[in-house]
Amino acid sequence: MILVITPELMVPNETDVINQLFKEGLDLLHIRKPWINRDEMIELISQIDEAFHSQLVLHTHYDLGKEYNISRFHFREIDRKEETYKPFAEENTISTSVHDITTYNTLDKEWEYAFISPFFPSISKKGYGLDSAIKDEIKHRNHPDVKLIALGGIDQDNIQEVFKTEADGAALLGAIWESEEPLKVFKKCRNALMS
Repeated sequence: MILVITPELMVPNETDVINQLFKEGLDLLHIRKPWINRDEMIELISQIDEAFHSQLVLHTHYDLGKEYNISRFHFREIDRKEETYKPFAEENTISTSVHDITTYNTLDKEWEYAFISPFFPSISKKGYGLDSAIKDEIKHRNHPDVKLIALGGIDQDNIQEVFKTEADGAALLGAIWESEEPLKVFKKCRNALMS
């Protein structure tokens, strides 16, 4: 499974790229835009082909889910601790983020998957993840019920390494949005997995 996470700030032609990614076989798109208001989120979702709305994952403005056939929501660590995700857990698919395998191993079964990061040194946050041991920690995974999605520094050159650790998926961010040719990068990542 390959997921893409949007950049925090809007980029030129972003929704055009998103629609093309879905046409090329993108599994899920996480809309992570912490700074946009509800109207801006509506505008963003409206520019994504309706056929792909069920493959969108909201990080904010969860109330828009019902209006746009979106039933996937992502919650931060603080949301887990404060249990603000609970009202959404029953009828929707929920995901979260962790930064170590110990936390991942303690997640409840209600989570479909969890991002674990930083897997490699980050592409978009320079210097972040340089000392990360997550890639090695994955061998201590003992949670069969929640899928594990690697995040951080993943591109076409190292995506195969992610799946050799038995992660269930990879999330792309910097590799896509910092590229002049995001669609080409996505295809290379997908092809690397198929080869």
